[in-house]
Amino acid sequence: MFDFAEKALKLALRNAEMAEVYIEREQTVDVEVQRDLIDFGKIESMTGIGIRVLNGGRMGFAYTSDPSNLQQAVKMATENLRLADPDENFGFSEPASYPTVKEIFDTSFLELDVGEAASIAELMVDKTLDEGCRPTSGGFSASMVETFILNSEGVEASSRSTGFSAYISVNAEKNGSRTTAYESDSSCSMDIDPEWIAGRACRIARDSLGGENVESGRMSAVLDYHAAAGLLGTFAAAFSADNVQRGRSLLADRIGTEITSPELSIYDDGTLRGGLGSSPFDGEGTLSQRTLLVADGVLEGYIHSIYTASKGSCESTGNGLRSYSDIPMVSTTNFVLEFGDEVPVDDFSGIYVTDVLGAHTANPISGDFSVEANNAFLMEGGEFTPVKKAMLSGNIFDLMKNVSSTDLERRQIGDFVTAPLIVEGIHVTG
Repeated sequence: MFDFAEKALKLALRNAEMAEVYIEREQTVDVEVQRDLIDFGKIESMTGIGIRVLNGGRMGFAYTSDPSNLQQAVKMATENLRLADPDENFGFSEPASYPTVKEIFDTSFLELDVGEAASIAELMVDKTLDEGCRPTSGGFSASMVETFILNSEGVEASSRSTGFSAYISVNAEKNGSRTTAYESDSSCSMDIDPEWIAGRACRIARDSLGGENVESGRMSAVLDYHAAAGLLGTFAAAFSADNVQRGRSLLADRIGTEITSPELSIYDDGTLRGGLGSSPFDGEGTLSQRTLLVADGVLEGYIHSIYTASKGSCESTGNGLRSYSDIPMVSTTNFVLEFGDEVPVDDFSGIYVTDVLGAHTANPISGDFSVEANNAFLMEGGEFTPVKKAMLSGNIFDLMKNVSSTDLERRQIGDFVTAPLIVEGIHVTG
């Protein structure tokens, strides 16, 4: 593949001072479930090529998913130079010694076929039925992604990783009452437990039957894994140097000030062992690293791409992420929350929220949110009482100033690695 990339690079340098070739090859195995049947299964392969060129401070970009169109893609990238405004902050990465990132590639993917993938999905369906619930939808997917980067500055890098994920949505019924629940899990290794996923979804659905109304007011809340990940998305975006520089982050000019509970430290780690967002390098060929963002509640820094680092007169943190069809953008890799102390969940009193709906509607600048609590329970003395319906509202930046961790295990949901969180003073509307 590097021979192909070198050909593309030589073509691009005919009409540009600098050039970069980014190639992404992906193989996927996908099975979907509808009700209690395997709906379909498929195997797909894709090769995508992104070309960036720099000339006179201008950047041009084009991409193609058809390798036979390479010359046309290079031509479009150079022609797009005319449409761009000059910007001295554009640049490409330089050669580096990349870290070894462990447990992000599982060779078992190479032997995986649709039949085995369907068997995993069937285990979820069978477990759901055994638990007395009905599946409504679900699926299992696996992928292998190979990435190649070559640029005119001497970078020549490649990596490969695998990903496996499964999910299921279920219904539970009793005395004419019906509830729904959802569970999923993802890993770089083929260690997904389909029966655990189905069993947990069914337990949540059954426990949600016969819900009661909740009084409106402020209370403490446990945000379970999916609920925490949903609300943390707005919080994590504020650490993007791009948002900081554009005036879209409340964390601008806050370096050295306390922004969270002093019990909390946060880092973004693109080298995390088995991390879903781990890789030896980012989408620009910059080496991945562990970046401290918050130390004992105090803001220490932001995440950067080459572009934002140039604007900020600092170094890229290896957070210029992309696909072949996009230019690099600042994004988190593995956003890890670490607490000094943990609170036994059995000692908690308040509302326990399994998931939230509508987290994407949160204000990305102010942090204000209003979401629906999904599969929520009132909890006291280790006893759970299901809640019929509740809305949660508040400000994620305010909540993070008095956040603590439960003593449950940490999981990775999307970018976020955390145990369920305890937040104080969230407004609950019944």
